[in-house]
Amino acid sequence: MGHTDVVNVDSTKWTYPPFSATRKDGYVYGRGAVDDKDNVVAGLMTMVLLKRMNTPLERDVIFLAEAGEEGNVRYGIDFMVKQHWPEIEAEYCFAEVGVYQNRRQNTLRLGGNHEKVPRGVKLVAQGTSGHGSVPLRSNALVHLSQAVAKVAAWQTPMRLNETTQTFFKRLAEISPPEDAARYQALLNGKNTDAVQEYLAVNEPRYYSTLRTSISPNIIKGGYRNVIPSEAEATLDIRALPDEDMPQLLEAMRRVINDPQVEIVNPNAATRPPGRPSGLTTEAFKVVEAAVKRTYNTITLPTMLTGATDMAFLRARGMECYGIGPMIDSEDGPKGFGAHSDQERILEESLHKFVRFQLDIVSTLAVQAPRK
Repeated sequence: MGHTDVVNVDSTKWTYPPFSATRKDGYVYGRGAVDDKDNVVAGLMTMVLLKRMNTPLERDVIFLAEAGEEGNVRYGIDFMVKQHWPEIEAEYCFAEVGVYQNRRQNTLRLGGNHEKVPRGVKLVAQGTSGHGSVPLRSNALVHLSQAVAKVAAWQTPMRLNETTQTFFKRLAEISPPEDAARYQALLNGKNTDAVQEYLAVNEPRYYSTLRTSISPNIIKGGYRNVIPSEAEATLDIRALPDEDMPQLLEAMRRVINDPQVEIVNPNAATRPPGRPSGLTTEAFKVVEAAVKRTYNTITLPTMLTGATDMAFLRARGMECYGIGPMIDSEDGPKGFGAHSDQERILEESLHKFVRFQLDIVSTLAVQAPRK
């Protein structure tokens, strides 16, 4: 499965036209290069190659290219699940996941089998309006800013599950001693405050997998020289699958501790919570073997900090695994990652990913299902 839709672009910020698929110095530049046209291409090529090679199949192979993942799932996977479930129902699904790996060191590969649940809330501060030449202690923007700062500094409780425990255990086994000691500390519950702070600064993705994360993303309020009577901030919450949202919001109110600031419009989850996909299934073992053959490294089962359309399938009982091409770990910070203004993918990585996916699908589909 791959999604054909992409996020918006500001073409004035792109070195190469965002929909040109420009090839330069071994890279392909374009919106969706790593989110998620890589999976669309690999899925399409898998179907073409199975047909060209007249591969004898003992299982059905279904390719679903759907739109709506970035904007509105109602027109994509939600529609397919509700209106066309018999056509897409399967034992296993392979779809997108972020893979971060240094191609020169070949040290790391991630396989997503679980994911967080996206939620959203707004902080609304009320105050007295007035002329900007007369500062007011009741200024809604001031109270909102203080609330946002408190929420941003709040360290929600760390909670490991089977997936994240396995992730840090395997990561410790292949990491340098100093890093391995940090990951072991998380598993052993020793000196975790210092380790978490290190991860928050140096490995924010790993820090996020430890907890329900909260990121202030949008602030609105005020115009011209008017002290506004209302100001609003939108918080992006990525909840652990078992998070008790009413309890979390009550704890957030205590953290903010300001009667002028209210938590409003808690949004329903845009994707359903689901159980993690198993780590002992036939499909996961096939993925592990293919990773070893193609990339000569180990598979790290991962709880994704973002969200994918696999959540809708997991909620229906399907075992889903995220796979993706090798991407330079340096690309994101340099502005070449998913949703960036110079999104790109290594041609070498795309070609290898096509072979990798074909390997997985062929291995599963040419052998009879186990009874």
